[in-house]
Amino acid sequence: MSSAAGSRAAAAKILQQVLQHGRSLSQAIPAETAHLEPNTRAFAQAICYQVLRQLPSYEWLIAKLIEKPLKTKVRVVHYLLLVGLCQQRDMRVPAHAAIAETVEACSLVRQKNLKGMVNAVLRSYQRQQAELEAELAAVSEKTPALAYGHPGWLLKRLQAAYPQQWQVICSANNIAPPLWLRVNTQHHTPAAYLAKLEAAGIEASSGDFSAIRLAQGMDVTQLPGFTEGHVSVQDRSAQLAAHILAAEPGMRVLDACAAPGGKTVHLLEHSESLKVTAIDFDADRLKRVHENLQRAAVNAEVLCADAANPESWWDGELFDRILLDAPCSATGVIRRHPDIKWLRRADDIANLVALQKQILQAQWRLLKPGGCLLYATCSVLPEENILQIQAFLATVDDAEAVEISIEKDGSGANVVVENSAINGWQLLPDTDSGDGFFYFLLQKRK
Repeated sequence: MSSAAGSRAAAAKILQQVLQHGRSLSQAIPAETAHLEPNTRAFAQAICYQVLRQLPSYEWLIAKLIEKPLKTKVRVVHYLLLVGLCQQRDMRVPAHAAIAETVEACSLVRQKNLKGMVNAVLRSYQRQQAELEAELAAVSEKTPALAYGHPGWLLKRLQAAYPQQWQVICSANNIAPPLWLRVNTQHHTPAAYLAKLEAAGIEASSGDFSAIRLAQGMDVTQLPGFTEGHVSVQDRSAQLAAHILAAEPGMRVLDACAAPGGKTVHLLEHSESLKVTAIDFDADRLKRVHENLQRAAVNAEVLCADAANPESWWDGELFDRILLDAPCSATGVIRRHPDIKWLRRADDIANLVALQKQILQAQWRLLKPGGCLLYATCSVLPEENILQIQAFLATVDDAEAVEISIEKDGSGANVVVENSAINGWQLLPDTDSGDGFFYFLLQKRK
């Protein structure tokens, strides 16, 4: 059996894990591709990402090509058909190769007896592609959820929150994101690191502060100085947290909900001699925090702890600064995690808002008078962001908004100031810029 067929089978199994069993891509991909070579693994992953970005279109095509849905016991073949269509539509794989390898993959998913059906469906699409795509385009004009590849409930929320920008947001969500790096300025200036990249034949450009954008994706472990902690992978929007929080030397800082540790490391790189405590409730994800701290050769106290229940871990000493990157819907990073669109449910939002409120109130008690707390999410939904903060300010007497005063370095195109009197930043996902993020800086009155 060819490795090409193996990649198709793996992609089908990953899609089944996500769409049928509710597992995330970050869980399913390692589980289903561990046996594959790197190039084959990357191809399987690329198929899955593309299918999930445009899932409604693929499902519409399947419904046109088969008479009735496949039964649960052979449902993996449905996902194999999605894989076969994706190669022909979006992966620039010659039709004969896409069909042959996908048919061969039936044996690898234990559905050898359905090879004929898979072959017939994929060849039918090959013959009718122009007509089917024209009909799909016509239907999509009247069906925004189909045209923009988003579930209806999420599309309605985006339309309500951003009546002038929802199409831009949805389009950005469906495009592979750029790869952003953060230069450790304790080792290099951004200009100096750009020169190292150029010398290594790696095309890149500078962004805000210490951000650098690679022209193409690559194995980041091959970047100059990566293993020595001279550079890290972190989205441009996420890099703003340390600059906004502006911790000063010697301050006691809490990074709540810290995993995987990118912001923890950046805080320590950005300001010398900080006393940083990083907590997260997920012990497995805390392993990444330890790995990132070790690679960057910086130190922090790392605790497996519940940010909503400080009494179980807090030593009673107040913090000068708190970074609360709250659990959220992650609707600002869909372009990096397209499975979010199909795993998230409408009723999740109210539960997340309640959890955010609980954590924010708990963390506020740990802040010194005169200290600052930066509330952050990677969401674009107002309920989790500006509405959450407005409710907090309305009920907490000693909290006040602080204007975010850092320069945007000319990168403000995807910044929406929801209300200039409130001072928060809502960043929207942008094709050429950063992820969707929300930042709001609060200060405790003395």
